[in-house]
Amino acid sequence: MEELRLKGRIAALYEGKSETAEWFRYGLLIADITTVLFLVVVTYFHGEPWVKWVDLVFGIYLGLDYLARFWIASRKGPFVLNLLNIADLIAMASLIIPLVGGTLSFLRSLRILRVLRTYRVQKTLREDFPLFKRHEDVILSAVNLIVFVFIMTELVFVTQVNINPEVTNFLDAMYFTITTLTTTGFGDVTLIGQHGRLISILIMVFGVSLFLRLIQTMFRPSKVRFTCEDCGLFLHEADAVHCKHCGAVLNIPSDGHV
Repeated sequence: MEELRLKGRIAALYEGKSETAEWFRYGLLIADITTVLFLVVVTYFHGEPWVKWVDLVFGIYLGLDYLARFWIASRKGPFVLNLLNIADLIAMASLIIPLVGGTLSFLRSLRILRVLRTYRVQKTLREDFPLFKRHEDVILSAVNLIVFVFIMTELVFVTQVNINPEVTNFLDAMYFTITTLTTTGFGDVTLIGQHGRLISILIMVFGVSLFLRLIQTMFRPSKVRFTCEDCGLFLHEADAVHCKHCGAVLNIPSDGHV
């Protein structure tokens, strides 16, 4: 009985509607952002002994969060097979198990995307921050872009830091990533080895697809949020006059917001 009560309390924190649950999810979001910022800062202290202990703290945090979400999940199989949960598990292992090391720790950045994409966190942000409600699609596209650039940058750093004298910290890796994504290619920083060439190809392929698509979505969203009074459809073309679902006349404001 006590176990069921504890499980119910944890589930209420992760999935509930109370003010305490909302603050708890905000706390998780802050912890995830802190984790990513730590990944940036720690590149300037690569090889320092204390870094492993801080890694262990973040690894324990990821492990407790994963176990709690697994415990309250109604369907264990789909939870385990979820790609973002797998990324969490790999990131936790990379921090806790010394043999794995930190080379996969860049996967932790996916946690920001996962938390922002949960329905309840987005709903809370809409209610608490009018600015988020007005520019939700742009903000989420910006988060996607930041996460993508961060993952590519961390991948460059962890694979080149010990073998490439031109990549010694996060800024060096980001410089190469951005110049490659934008197809600028100054050539003053290049990746070493066959795996370095493969990473460069991967970044360039995404640079002409996902990267440019996210930039376009940020500055020129393809859809606007305006709820149709007849059918409830809330995503429409910016210049739509009629709802594409029911045909009702729409009066979308010129700025695209209600």
